[in-house]
Amino acid sequence: MEINNVDTTKELPTVIAFCAGYGGIERGLDLAGLEHRVVAYVEIEAYAIANLVSKMETGQLPPAPIYTDIKTFPSEVFRDRVDIITGGYPCQPFSAAGKRKGGDDPRHLWPYIRKHVETIRPVQCFFENVEGHISLGLNSVISDLEEDGYSTTWGIFSAREVGAPHQRKRVYIMADRNGVRCNWWKLPDTASQRPVEIEAQQRPRQSLVRSEAEGCSGDSGENVADSCGKGLQGSSSSRNTGGKEQESNDKLATRRSSTQVGAWSTESRVGRVVDGCTNRVDRIRLLGNAVVPQTAAKAYSVLSERML
Repeated sequence: MEINNVDTTKELPTVIAFCAGYGGIERGLDLAGLEHRVVAYVEIEAYAIANLVSKMETGQLPPAPIYTDIKTFPSEVFRDRVDIITGGYPCQPFSAAGKRKGGDDPRHLWPYIRKHVETIRPVQCFFENVEGHISLGLNSVISDLEEDGYSTTWGIFSAREVGAPHQRKRVYIMADRNGVRCNWWKLPDTASQRPVEIEAQQRPRQSLVRSEAEGCSGDSGENVADSCGKGLQGSSSSRNTGGKEQESNDKLATRRSSTQVGAWSTESRVGRVVDGCTNRVDRIRLLGNAVVPQTAAKAYSVLSERML
């Protein structure tokens, strides 16, 4: 079989990001050392769209169109013009936290993504989903990609591997079109030189996900789900505090009573109520559905090496 090399010396690889969220997978490509250009985002959540637009306005992301419905996305416009398709398609059909209805779940979007892959014919696909996908749906995804002329590989990667204090295991899938070699990926000399591992050591552990969702409203994403300043929602401050927890709660109650009325007086002192964080629920939802960029970077590095 003749192998055609993709010349990427003059132009950056182009990307379409399905179910983009705050752009975690694409940020992961950056951390893995893959320069690229996103030509379109597809995202239905209003707050996630606002977050992407805010980043474009502030120069954190290059401008690109945002489509809101993957079911009506005009993929024919991009046929043979896109190198990589990425996507963290909805996990609810496969997640152990849900009813695991698979293809019967109305949020099951893989058939639409597959249709777009067939139409666009990218050189590479890079997808993410929850660990529960392994026992429900992953075989079908791999089979569909291979039927459509792609070689595939996949693996489980966690946020803890790249320095986060939580597991957050995720399945990553890579598919390369048969007969086409991806020349844009160049392996570092040693594993210790991979950009993702260097950056993970330089960044604070608790900001691995949270900082990527900043910038949609005026305040910092550091306020998201802050638990009495501990940085992790639900963490206990009662161990070895010598009474500091009670003192902190007393100060919190005093501050509330002096600045708030009404609902504040009925709030229980559980240490999880954020005072002054706008769009808190939307932020938590965005982060809950988000990809940890450092995990995506490691997955891309490891899976790319396998595909060589």
